[in-house]
Amino acid sequence: MAERPTGSTVPRRQLGGKLRDLRNRAHLTVRAAAAKLEWSEAKMWRIETGQTALRSLDVQAMCLVYGAPRDLTEALMGLAKETKARGLWHAYGDSVLEGFRVFVALEEAAESLAVYETDLIPGQFQTEGYAREIIRTHIRGISDADLDGRLRLRMERQSRLTRSMDPLVLRVALDEAVLRRPVGGPEEMARQLAHLVYVAGLPNISIRVTPFAAGAHSGMVTGPFVIFGFSLTGDGAHTEPPTVYSDGYSGGLFLDKDREVQQYEAAFADIWEASLDEQASMCLISEVAGSFEKG
Repeated sequence: MAERPTGSTVPRRQLGGKLRDLRNRAHLTVRAAAAKLEWSEAKMWRIETGQTALRSLDVQAMCLVYGAPRDLTEALMGLAKETKARGLWHAYGDSVLEGFRVFVALEEAAESLAVYETDLIPGQFQTEGYAREIIRTHIRGISDADLDGRLRLRMERQSRLTRSMDPLVLRVALDEAVLRRPVGGPEEMARQLAHLVYVAGLPNISIRVTPFAAGAHSGMVTGPFVIFGFSLTGDGAHTEPPTVYSDGYSGGLFLDKDREVQQYEAAFADIWEASLDEQASMCLISEVAGSFEKG
C-alpha cells in the first residue's frame, strides 16, 4: 500500500525541494543516493516531491550523504519535525529563510494573494529606495552585499505581477498608517505612493485603503497577514491547501488548518468591506503623495 501523506503539505514540499537540491549539488542520481541510504528509489521520490513526512534522523542521514553544512542540517532537521504537524509551522530563522525562501516559494506557487498590511507597503509593491530602508531597519548592521542580495530578491518578486501568462492576482488592504509613515524621507515616500497608484492600475491587482475613520474592524485583532490561494485541479481540489502567513518580528507563522484559514478569510472580508473602494483609495493615496511632494 502506498504511504499516505501526513502533516502540512507546504513544509513537506519545501523540505523535499531543498533535499533534492542538495542531492543534485552532490552530483548524485536518485538511484545512487538511494543505494547509499539503503532506501528504495520510490521512497526517495516521495521525499523529494513532498509526498511524505520525514523523521529528523532521516534528514540528518541524507544531509550527511550530501555533505550539507552543519547549520543547514540542523535547520532542516527542525523543519522535518514540522512536516508531521498539521496546521502550524514556523520559519526557522534566517538560514532557512535564505535557503528555502519559504514565503517567496509559496508566492510563486500561488494563484492569488489576499494581503492585509498595517505598517508597510507590501514587498510586491515596494520601490527600491523604500525596500532598502526597510531591510536596513529590520537587519541592523547588515553588510552591503547581503543588503543587495535581499534587495535583488525583493525586486525579482515583482516580475510576477506583470508577466503575460498567469500573473499573480492580488487583493490588498492597506491601513491608512501605511501611507502616512515617511519611510526613507518625503521624496522617497512620494515616489513609493506614485508607484502604488501605478500598480493598482494593473488588471490583476486591487488595492483598498482602510481609513482611520473606519473605526473598529477585524484587522485590529489579526495584525498583518497574507492568504495564499492555489489553483484547482480538474476535479475541483486545491493543488495546495490555502495557507495563511501571519507576520512577526522574529519570524512568521504558517497555518493551513481549514478552521484557521476560514477565520482569516472572514477577517479579510470584514477588512475589505470596511475599506474605501478602489477609486476612493487611489484618491487618498494620491492626496497623501502630494503632501509628501510639498514637503
